[in-house]
Amino acid sequence: MLAMGAEARAAADALRSSTSDQRTRALLAMAREIRAAAKAILSANAADLAAARERLTGPELDRLALTPDRLEGVAAGIEAVAAIKDPVGEEIAHWTRPNGLDFTRVRTPIGVIGVIYESRPNVTADAAALTLRSGNAAILRGGSECLETSLALHAAIERALAAEGLPAAAVSMVRTADRAAVGLMLQGLSGAIDLVIPRGGKSLVARVREEARVAVLGHLEGLNHVYVHEGADPAIARAVVVNSKMRRVSVCGAAETLLIDAAIAPSLLPLIAKDLAKAGCTLRGDGRARALLPGIEAATAQDWTTEYLAPILAVAVVDGMDAACAHIRQHGSGHTDSIITDDESAAQVFAETIDSAIVLINASTQFADGGEFGFGAEIGIATDRLHARGPVGAEQLTTFKYVVRGTGQIRP
Repeated sequence: MLAMGAEARAAADALRSSTSDQRTRALLAMAREIRAAAKAILSANAADLAAARERLTGPELDRLALTPDRLEGVAAGIEAVAAIKDPVGEEIAHWTRPNGLDFTRVRTPIGVIGVIYESRPNVTADAAALTLRSGNAAILRGGSECLETSLALHAAIERALAAEGLPAAAVSMVRTADRAAVGLMLQGLSGAIDLVIPRGGKSLVARVREEARVAVLGHLEGLNHVYVHEGADPAIARAVVVNSKMRRVSVCGAAETLLIDAAIAPSLLPLIAKDLAKAGCTLRGDGRARALLPGIEAATAQDWTTEYLAPILAVAVVDGMDAACAHIRQHGSGHTDSIITDDESAAQVFAETIDSAIVLINASTQFADGGEFGFGAEIGIATDRLHARGPVGAEQLTTFKYVVRGTGQIRP
């Protein structure tokens, strides 16, 4: 691990001298190599799935599984990252002082980024692409459940880097499932790692926050809400609620709680519940929701703070905007929350009051995705306030420096 850290640091230094075109070519080569290695990657994934079936649930298996279509999506996602604007060297600000000094603030790579993630093999490709696009070296440590898949993807990535003359250590992969490797990364590998990004469940994030001795870009669970305001268009509300929950239940952008105003709940909630039941969703409600939907389960205190990642949705009837916002503040994770309303002033109040990384108006929470933001891909959704929030794409994996040009000025 220490040797891997030293090699990644050297690779980060080399990447600072690489050109945008060279990194773009390497990204396109990654996509080609992954497509060429599809049979080997899918075979490795089948082995991971077979080993995981005894200890993982349905949603967890879904996150782990690669199909030919999903693998094509992985390759296409890398091409999308290759197509976005290279952030490295971008001038963020420019000004001149009265003494003639010329100041520019420009984007620059962070350096070496450690990414620790669980059973999502696509993160191997997304993290590799985004760190390379932003000029960073990466050390990737995937979950033990997807180790064989991640190693097969990494082999394709290494071939692409070599083909374009970039160091293999630009994207390193921890080749062991030993949890001690995570601890070493969190210690920083003797100063090699500049930033750690965890992507996984509560236990992983808690461990990272407790043990890390380097900067962490935090990703909390997606305790996401859809609030159907009394001014909502019923058709939009029905469509958005179902899509927010059921498009794909295993992603962090899936809605976990539905809040609906008491003024419209008697007429609209039964219709939404019927739509959700047809899609295969189980509801758990508070007392007022159960009075309108007598057949649903009673929600417990734990339901308001559970990221189900399953076809289960908690439902509460609320007395207006203040009550909805109070519920989100108390139970949410600051990830993604949506309001459905045709009342512009209500939408503005919600947007100003809810301090989540992503606030949506009349749109599905499933848009909490870097690709949908135009970032090409994402490493995850950051819920911290520093240094990035929301989808973490290539731009969010840069810092900045100041370049000051003078003509011989000295300070009196």
